[in-house]
Amino acid sequence: MNLNSIPAFQDNYIWVLSQDDGKCLIVDPGEAAPILAAIAENNWQPQAILLTHHHHDHVGGVKELKEKFPGLVVYGPQETQDKGATHIVQEGDTVDVLGCEFSVIATPGHTLGHVCFFNDPYLFSGDTLFSGGCGRLFEGSPEQMYQSLQKLQALPDHTVICCAHEYTLANVKFALSVLPHDRAINEYYKEVNELRAKNQKTLPVILKNERRSNVFLRTDDTDLIEEIFKETNLQQPEQRFTWLRSKKDNF
Repeated sequence: MNLNSIPAFQDNYIWVLSQDDGKCLIVDPGEAAPILAAIAENNWQPQAILLTHHHHDHVGGVKELKEKFPGLVVYGPQETQDKGATHIVQEGDTVDVLGCEFSVIATPGHTLGHVCFFNDPYLFSGDTLFSGGCGRLFEGSPEQMYQSLQKLQALPDHTVICCAHEYTLANVKFALSVLPHDRAINEYYKEVNELRAKNQKTLPVILKNERRSNVFLRTDDTDLIEEIFKETNLQQPEQRFTWLRSKKDNF
């Protein structure tokens, strides 16, 4: 299986898993043009689409892709039914595509119906987990997003996180504002800064590394707790996550 990322809009990625025979799976096609160009260039044969949530920059290309490939199966949560989903999925379901079985993980927070898809080692995390950050809370609560991230935390260290946006540099800058002397964050900032200076992608990333550099996955970290205690005495990890998310929203 080959993993491909197709740039879209200003900072989106449309992910494609392709086989050597050309059959492929498309994740969150926000617009059709770049994915159609990639399909033509690589002689891909789309078999299915996975949708993580209903926002336009993740579903905007579905209609045109279905018109071009009438047999295309589109899996997504209930909130994507009017966006082109043909098969509605929810927590605990499995999706069989390209001989692979994807587990559906409900991850409310960014939207109420957001889901992630996991087939070891690939996690298509949509707008739930980013490198160095997590999604904004447009519909869900901080508590929901915290619990969603805990589900993703439970995945294996080697999990390959395929998130939908190139937000890494901004996320790591925020992390440094919270923990300016953290070695792992400083090292990651240097790496990411160099990549972006050359206009290179920072994604995908490995969960093991995110555990070290993503402050939203470190709510039980003693250094972070000490830093938060300088401002407020928050005892629960959900409360610390809420504090972090609020800080990021205003960063």
